Amino acid sequence: MEGIEDIEYEGLDPNAGLAVNMMAGALAGITEHAVMFPVDSIKTRMQVFATSPSAVYTGIGNAFTRISSTEGMRALWRGVSSVIMGAGPAHAVHFGTYEAFKELAGGNDSSNRNQWIATSFAGASATIASDALMNPFDVIKQRMQVHQSEFRSAITCARTVYATEGLSAFYVSYPTTLTMTVPFTAVQFTTYEQIKTLLNPSGVYSPASHIIAGGLAGGVAGAVTTPLDVAKTLLQTRGTSKDPEIRNSRGMMDAFRIIWARDGWKGFTRGLAPRVLTFMPSNALCWLSYEFFKAAIRED
Repeated sequence: MEGIEDIEYEGLDPNAGLAVNMMAGALAGITEHAVMFPVDSIKTRMQVFATSPSAVYTGIGNAFTRISSTEGMRALWRGVSSVIMGAGPAHAVHFGTYEAFKELAGGNDSSNRNQWIATSFAGASATIASDALMNPFDVIKQRMQVHQSEFRSAITCARTVYATEGLSAFYVSYPTTLTMTVPFTAVQFTTYEQIKTLLNPSGVYSPASHIIAGGLAGGVAGAVTTPLDVAKTLLQTRGTSKDPEIRNSRGMMDAFRIIWARDGWKGFTRGLAPRVLTFMPSNALCWLSYEFFKAAIRED
């Protein structure tokens, strides 16, 4: 295979083909989630309304030190198997849908003055499709991440949740997830495309531009959607809570009401720092991986 550095990267057909886009997306998704998983575990724990003082963390450093010293470093990786199982297929669907709808809406046409609308539409469509697939895996992941989780196996967790709470437990957060991720993805993709074009107007293959654009896009999108992510975490971990009000929450509005009553505005920023810290490097890595694999697969 020719060195990727020698490829006139942006000279490749933007619509590289569904199979290429899906494979590149799957590889990028697995890479992204696996690398940043410990920080994501800390974010989940900081967002949960814990009843035990030992499960309350004041910051990323505090959480990392306490979890690693009391539970061991392995606890920060608990639930990663669920992400790996779900991330590949979900990201394959995500990027495949994104590229297909982007082409359909005219997002690959440089003469189209409304390219940003096309990319926003494509990003939102991709999210609706991929989240439907990923939501159950995300529920399993967070059930395994919480403090003193009883689960060590994703399969066991899935069976137990289904047996005790039914199929709805895997999708109770789906409307909240979509409410969060559709604007997240639209902001992310639009910001990414705009910054990438600004940094690399010549269209020459430039990994640095993908890293910077991806990181900034992820940080911005992650920060503005944090309140919805707090609500999503509450709903997805409700079955592990000893609080009757949280256990009986039924949807996004219930989650918002509980968060506001317990912690006011501050409650909606729970996990903001680790969320941004997760999305900046993970998005940078995801976009770099996606663009790299997309080029590499085409050159094989």
